Amino acid sequence: MTYAALTGWGKCLPPAVLTNQDLATFLPTDDDWIVQRTGMKERRISHVAGLELSTVAAKRALACAGLDASELDFIIYGSCSFDEHVPNTASGLQAKLGAHKAAAMDVNTACTSFLYGMSTATAFIQSGVAKNVLVIGVEHISKFMDWSNRNVAVLFGDGAAAAVFQATDKPEGVIAQKLQCYADARQTLRVRGKGALYSNTGVWYGDTRWDFDGQEIFKKAVTGMGDACVDVLKQAGVTIDDIDVIVPHQANLRIIEAVAKRAGASMDKVFLTVHKYGNMSAATAPVALVEALEAGRVKPGGLVLIPAFGAGLTLSAHLIRWGDRVTPIATSDAELPPCEKTGLQMVQELMATKTPYERSERGLMDVKFIEAL
Repeated sequence: MTYAALTGWGKCLPPAVLTNQDLATFLPTDDDWIVQRTGMKERRISHVAGLELSTVAAKRALACAGLDASELDFIIYGSCSFDEHVPNTASGLQAKLGAHKAAAMDVNTACTSFLYGMSTATAFIQSGVAKNVLVIGVEHISKFMDWSNRNVAVLFGDGAAAAVFQATDKPEGVIAQKLQCYADARQTLRVRGKGALYSNTGVWYGDTRWDFDGQEIFKKAVTGMGDACVDVLKQAGVTIDDIDVIVPHQANLRIIEAVAKRAGASMDKVFLTVHKYGNMSAATAPVALVEALEAGRVKPGGLVLIPAFGAGLTLSAHLIRWGDRVTPIATSDAELPPCEKTGLQMVQELMATKTPYERSERGLMDVKFIEAL
């Protein structure tokens, strides 16, 4: 049987930090309010496009795997904040890397995009379609944030991470998985202003209003991720005690704690980055996985459990059997260009250029139609 081993990993975090204290300069909030509700203390704001973040992360992952970009068969670019929709951003990454023979596609399942991409890469490899696949999780979500909305502005940040999957006959890589979507709850997390429904309505692209039903999202996330964890453990014939580390999507510390409890795991097994980076949507889980490796939490031959959820409401859980290697074969000298501004300065500039959604010339062309979706 063919398996898809995870052989390379790399991350790219923009250097500019936006702290809770920074947010309190323009929102009715403070550090205690944010930490108590989310566990977050800071997040990153990117001074470059998502493609730039992705390129650095991808080059680091390829070096880690000891693989040249010319050997890639497929590139899967997971995000919900693409630099462009046409052409797809994956093709831009392909060109940047010089992966001349690779196919390239974008995936958007919001925060689960990297994980859905990981399932796709595994299927491509197991079916013989590809031998070497690069999967990216990246967000430049600050560009689309409604910075006047405290409920969402405190949650999200920018970043990227990449992973290389390669064909092997060893039983490693994704050994159990569950993908699902609570489509009946899709309206609980919606970014108004992005998409063709808003075209020619007087809403400028990027001038957004977020619908965010925190209580309902919490319930669905905890139930969905917790039950999905139980399902994949049963699939693999293992128990939670067999898991070496849990690397969850880092949307909110309270959600993570509740998911761990529902799955029967102690927080000692859980690897956290939520305090440092907040929620980077598609980049969150892969960045946390890279940092778990760097921290020595992933052991050769060990089991890694990754539950996640995102807008849609999509959810997933993956159980990975790690290979023998937990350190890079080589490193890359790829770096971002210098950043001359602070995170707060960049956010202030974004706020100054946006027209408030409600004040746009025509607003929504057909409110009833859109709210019925």
